Amino acid sequence: MGKDTSARSDAALSVGIKAGLQAPERGTTPAANGIAGTEASKPERQANLWSDVWIELRRNPLFFISAVFVLLMLAIAIAPQLFTSADPRDCSLTNSLVRPSAQHWFGFDLQGCDYYARVMYGARASIAVGLSVTAASALIAVIGGALAGYYGGLIDGLIARITDVVLAIPLFLGGIVILSALGRQSRGIVTVTIALTALYWPTMLRLMRSSVLSAKEQDYVTAARALGATDLRILMSHILPNAIAPVIVYATIAVGIIIAVEATLSYLGIGLQLPAISWGLMISDAQDRLLQAPHLLLFPGLFLSITVFAFILMGDALRDALDPKLR
Repeated sequence: MGKDTSARSDAALSVGIKAGLQAPERGTTPAANGIAGTEASKPERQANLWSDVWIELRRNPLFFISAVFVLLMLAIAIAPQLFTSADPRDCSLTNSLVRPSAQHWFGFDLQGCDYYARVMYGARASIAVGLSVTAASALIAVIGGALAGYYGGLIDGLIARITDVVLAIPLFLGGIVILSALGRQSRGIVTVTIALTALYWPTMLRLMRSSVLSAKEQDYVTAARALGATDLRILMSHILPNAIAPVIVYATIAVGIIIAVEATLSYLGIGLQLPAISWGLMISDAQDRLLQAPHLLLFPGLFLSITVFAFILMGDALRDALDPKLR
């Protein structure tokens, strides 16, 4: 009898062990195991600054609003012939100061030129100056700020003194002096771009230098240096990608600021000169005929304001996305 009981117990224990080996773990089901296996097979998303920034930007409606206007203005500047078939220099005095109509949306200017075509073509000069000055200033700032912040010492001191000297010159006053000295005949897009670039880079350089000073003290830079990475590799692969964000934000806003500065200088007769077509020149020509032909001031002023506002709004959206403290 005892032997039978013992045999039964051993058989039950053997069956239980086999069932335990075949049964799923407690709290899991075959479906759950399948999902877990699928998730485990997926590669983990690596943390990336710019992917996080894009996620934040997609949540911001102001970014999409500003992006639409920026892209529209860039398209007008690059290919104005896609938006109008009229020649901005084809003028007839018989149409002088004709008001806007269904056939000619923006009317005509004093010379009888189609004003809609002139506004479209005027975007090219204004936006070209804004983008060119900002790109050139950012290039100077990134190179100079990276060298000053990373190496310090004599290089930092020399760059800092040059920056202080240029920063002490007011942008408008310096632009007026430089462009006046160059003469009226040479004030084209290239000349205005060089003059404004010579005065606008110091603020960007200081931003870049501060970012590099902060980034070079991080652990990943110390680890890269300990592994024998060269200074150029450390700067290009580790410091610049993590230090350039403030410069990008400032540069985006700067495009709108430079467009406004160019328009102001052209309005004062110091910037672009005829036969160039610029929003600033158009506003300057309209100032004496505000009551007689208000459309001459309205349309270029409206496009100028929208363009400046769009770039500044995009810069604010980028700042919010790049600064974790603002989230």
